[in-house]
Amino acid sequence: MARAAADDGTGRGGGRGWPLLAAVAVDSLGTGLYLPLSLLYFLRATDLDLATIGVLISVTTALTLPVPILVGRLVDRLGPRLVVAGGQALQGLGFLLYLTVSGAGSLVAAVLVTTVGMRVYWSSVFTLIADQADAEGALAKDDWFARTGMIRETGAGAGALLAGALLGLDSARVYDGLILGSALAYLVAALVVVLAVPSAPHAPPPAEGPSGHRALLRDRPYLALIGTCTIFALCSSFLALSLPVYVVQGLSGPDWVPGPLLALNTLLLATCTAALTRFVRRRCTRARAMAWAGGLWALWCAASAAAALLPSGALVPFLVAVVVCYTAAEMIYGPASNALAADAAPAGSRGTYLAAFQYSFAGANILAPSLFGLLFSQNRLLPWLAVGLLAALGAALMPRLERRLPPERRAAERVGGPRGAVPEGAA
Repeated sequence: MARAAADDGTGRGGGRGWPLLAAVAVDSLGTGLYLPLSLLYFLRATDLDLATIGVLISVTTALTLPVPILVGRLVDRLGPRLVVAGGQALQGLGFLLYLTVSGAGSLVAAVLVTTVGMRVYWSSVFTLIADQADAEGALAKDDWFARTGMIRETGAGAGALLAGALLGLDSARVYDGLILGSALAYLVAALVVVLAVPSAPHAPPPAEGPSGHRALLRDRPYLALIGTCTIFALCSSFLALSLPVYVVQGLSGPDWVPGPLLALNTLLLATCTAALTRFVRRRCTRARAMAWAGGLWALWCAASAAAALLPSGALVPFLVAVVVCYTAAEMIYGPASNALAADAAPAGSRGTYLAAFQYSFAGANILAPSLFGLLFSQNRLLPWLAVGLLAALGAALMPRLERRLPPERRAAERVGGPRGAVPEGAA
């Protein structure tokens, strides 16, 4: 009863969550500071051409794809907190190495350290968030993931705006200063996680029976969840990739339109995600919410294709509505999918399961550029047809998959108990 009075079921009752939220904010600020620089910095620091830099970064990034497999097991054994801090520290070290880049070898070394740190961080931070949510009330996961997502958008947006303003000075010192700022942001975030984020109960792997990767490979419903979420992650990554090219080249729209539309997307994600998540969570299960998101993405694709039929005067207002539709799907999908993935994993293998879940995003990020490029070069409407059909497929699969995953009300309270057990006091 005392616990119920202290926690309102949203994860805000204990007041212990601010250090993790602060660490996410600082970490995201570092990401935002670097985003406008990415390729520009290497063009300034080396004599390499853009094509060579792109190939070196792509190959180095591909080499880090096995990292989540190892990180997940490490999280299960050590807990996620120190692993998250280690990932942030590696990213900070990698950005410090950026300051020493002068050629191909030093570029590869800096990108390798930074990307390994990024993989370590993203393969462990969702387990840390889920464990913190469990410590404050199991029903808090959706709200936790929504709030951390909002903070990431706010931090990254603020960092990108600051970097964009400073880059107008066109000074080598500004470039080095922004890289140093990114490095310090990651290192400060790591210190906050180590020193201020409270430890939360984390179930160790079971002494007997399959766990970790062996359990995951036998868990067909969870593997199906990863596959279905790869479809949704492809939808989620498509806006920033496709919108500028489609508006300017496919619709012959004004060059200034994509920037404000992408800013609108970021603003809505940073301000409305938690409220929409709570609204949807009261009315349907997570799997059903993900199906609704898939339906909205399918509608977004259909509307984007229909924009080709509009007169030029109606194009901009219509695209605003289209972006709002896309963003609503993203706000619904993100927290629901992360919370479902966390609760559908056995407590002793949560680190491994959530690290494997990150491959849905990695696969989508690898596939999306080539899919859009190949289809758009054939016909401007083909990308919307393909992605719309995939979104509809994902929406149709989720209700079927829901019946094979652990029931939500039991999965939400599983930490510390056997798979599927309902602790005393569960609703």
